[in-house]
Amino acid sequence: MTFRLATWNVNSIRSRLDRVVPWLDRADIDVLALQETKCRDDQFPTERFEEAGYEVAHIGLSQWNGVAIASRVGLEDVEVSFPGQPGFDKDAGASLLSAPVVEARAIGATCGGVRVWSLYVPNGRALDDPHYEYKLEWLAALRDTGKKWLADDPAAQIALVGDWNIAPTDDDVWSPEFFEGKTHVSEPERDAFQAIVDTGFSDVMRPFAPGPGVYTYWDYTQLRFPRKEGMRIDFILTSPTLAARATDASVDREERKGKSPSDHAPVVAEFGD
Repeated sequence: MTFRLATWNVNSIRSRLDRVVPWLDRADIDVLALQETKCRDDQFPTERFEEAGYEVAHIGLSQWNGVAIASRVGLEDVEVSFPGQPGFDKDAGASLLSAPVVEARAIGATCGGVRVWSLYVPNGRALDDPHYEYKLEWLAALRDTGKKWLADDPAAQIALVGDWNIAPTDDDVWSPEFFEGKTHVSEPERDAFQAIVDTGFSDVMRPFAPGPGVYTYWDYTQLRFPRKEGMRIDFILTSPTLAARATDASVDREERKGKSPSDHAPVVAEFGD
């Protein structure tokens, strides 16, 4: 049997619900990780997913951020936030491990034998913004935790999926010159992403979609989508044993088209036995 895993920054689940739920069936998705749900737990449209045959785990604290996992192959051992995940003190304008609120940016669950983490990495905002330092601390904490997971169980099947807000190489942006001096492409961010890869996690889509021009995000402004001016910032990173099962991966670019799309398209990976 195959296992189909997807990640999608939906930019408000309540605004995209009538796109997301039908797509699950159409794309034959077993597990979907969602980011930027932009709602509290009591506002999440759980019933619509359950009617479609999916269990849901969600964490949302306000109209910002929010992550979820929808699964039709089981949903066990739900965990909100990964160990060591830092918070951000918006009043102090600083990232703090002891910040009063850890934002709704990570949720994990075991689905069909795979430990899936839906992740919404902090944006960073600007290179001189405290949120940028928060982003780097957040990624460093994820690296350390992921490294420990693999050390504790080298055979673990783990998927770190979501909106990483990083374009790891120049091939992952439509114009390196346009992004010069901006977040998402800075050397520290790219190094932080690579450090997670270096612990043993693999970008499963790249072998199936090599080269430039493969994007997952297009800004709503300046006709970025029809002009093919995008970024690849959404990823499915998997542990070695899960990566060895990968048989296909792609971006469903069609979901960036039509009425009221998200500015991100879903990334889908398929795994064999």
